[in-house]
Amino acid sequence: MVDNGQVTKTISLESYGIKNAKVRYQLSSEELHSETIEKGQGKESSTGALAVDTGEFTGRSPKDRFIVRDEITQDRIWWGNINIPFETEKFDKLYDRVADYLSGKEVYVRDSYACADPNYQLNIRVVNEYPWSNLFAFNMFLRPSDEELKGFAADWLVLNAPGFMAVPDRDGTRQHNFAILNFTKKIALIGGTGYTGEIKKGIFSALNFILPVFKNTLPMHCSANVGEDGETAIFFGLSGTGKTTLSADPDRKLIGDDEHGWTAENTVFNFEGGCYAKVINLSEENEPDIYRAIKPGAILENVIMNENGVVDFADVSITQNTRVSYPIYHIDNIQVPSIGHNPKNIFFLTADAFGVLPPISKLTPGQAAYHFISGYTAKVAGTEEGIDEPLPSFSACFGAPFMPLHPTVYAEMLSEKMQKAGVNVWLVNTGWTGGPYGIGSRMKLKYTRAMITAAIDGSLEEANKGDYHVHSVFGVHQPRVCPNVPTSVLSPRMTWNNDEGYYKTAQKLANSFKENFKKFEDYASKEILEGGPLV
Repeated sequence: MVDNGQVTKTISLESYGIKNAKVRYQLSSEELHSETIEKGQGKESSTGALAVDTGEFTGRSPKDRFIVRDEITQDRIWWGNINIPFETEKFDKLYDRVADYLSGKEVYVRDSYACADPNYQLNIRVVNEYPWSNLFAFNMFLRPSDEELKGFAADWLVLNAPGFMAVPDRDGTRQHNFAILNFTKKIALIGGTGYTGEIKKGIFSALNFILPVFKNTLPMHCSANVGEDGETAIFFGLSGTGKTTLSADPDRKLIGDDEHGWTAENTVFNFEGGCYAKVINLSEENEPDIYRAIKPGAILENVIMNENGVVDFADVSITQNTRVSYPIYHIDNIQVPSIGHNPKNIFFLTADAFGVLPPISKLTPGQAAYHFISGYTAKVAGTEEGIDEPLPSFSACFGAPFMPLHPTVYAEMLSEKMQKAGVNVWLVNTGWTGGPYGIGSRMKLKYTRAMITAAIDGSLEEANKGDYHVHSVFGVHQPRVCPNVPTSVLSPRMTWNNDEGYYKTAQKLANSFKENFKKFEDYASKEILEGGPLV
């Protein structure tokens, strides 16, 4: 509501079926921080950030993510074990139960939006059971001004009730937690889990359907930054590969760290108003921007602190997926608004725990499409129960859990945009060198940064004068030299000092690529199929 030109702190939720609730509308970051502590739901760290425990779930639960199957989605969604169908009638009944659960309670409501480009803006109303979940929404979505709130009309509703437990036999869920998208009613319904990532990924998944189907815009699970010359760089990669770290470059302005759209007008815009970064083993030396962003307004999740509020970022006793969310303005060097133009370089980031992929290599258009559809990284020993050696992990388009359409839809859009824009595409291994995990060592961040800088400023191309080594197993174009990087680092085979072991492991990984790609072969062109490993 608006009173004398000022947004008041009240709003009715009766139209959503939530009755007699005490509505806390559009509270400030400071108010939500204080309320969380007063309610005993969080503590303050030594740097002034809020630290919370998300409870039973410390990450997303992909098997409990559903999409309502109806006239809009029936023939468009890529149904399967990623996009699991949910009945309309079951959704309606479950929604009513969640609304009844929230009725009479104190709830936190935030009006915000996604998509920095006003031509693609999606207005969002978020209703949260907990104040810290609402603070997460403040951090991660774009923040309208008081003037913009006067005529605010929500396009989508996010209903978030971590304390509500579904009854599978009654509600049609797999277990007591759920995250369900309904594209007809434009609702993201989340319950039974306090993990905040479900909130942002719900809207990301919705945009991954809306933008390509209705707006001719490619949604991307990527980070992006822009240089002084106005050229944009895009970084695709799964969690833990370095998207957030590598896009936070002191010499370039950050557009965003996770979710973007690439329009027909050749612009790139951020979906979000904040960053959600992993903090495992975080240090000021290696990741100064993220480290310094952990201040009042930021939310730390599932970290261990001592009695003085000092965080031990190496302590993973709760989870390896320790996180921080913060508004993007906690980073000094940002692009305002969060829109870039003229994309010229795309980087596919992979943490190859087998240690066989080159630290950087140039891809042909066919290879780019192949690796985009594959979305490779690796799980290392110890990250999950039963994993005692590296395991390949493939996630189509570097974000399969959030992609409602068939991966080739996104791949074809990307290929078309890459060719029209004349971009260079690079595969960057931020994982292991000198051997696999347990034998080799993690690629030094300073070398990866130097390789990316050289690719962006053109000095990598100039130094090699087009004379790249074609990798005998993967067929990618491997530079022989790179400014500010030891030549020996550029050849993964040389770092092993064990040719037989190297090629045996490389063949093993190549076979995993081939096996994974079988499910896409019927949809892929000859050029894309030829972009895979040579074996």
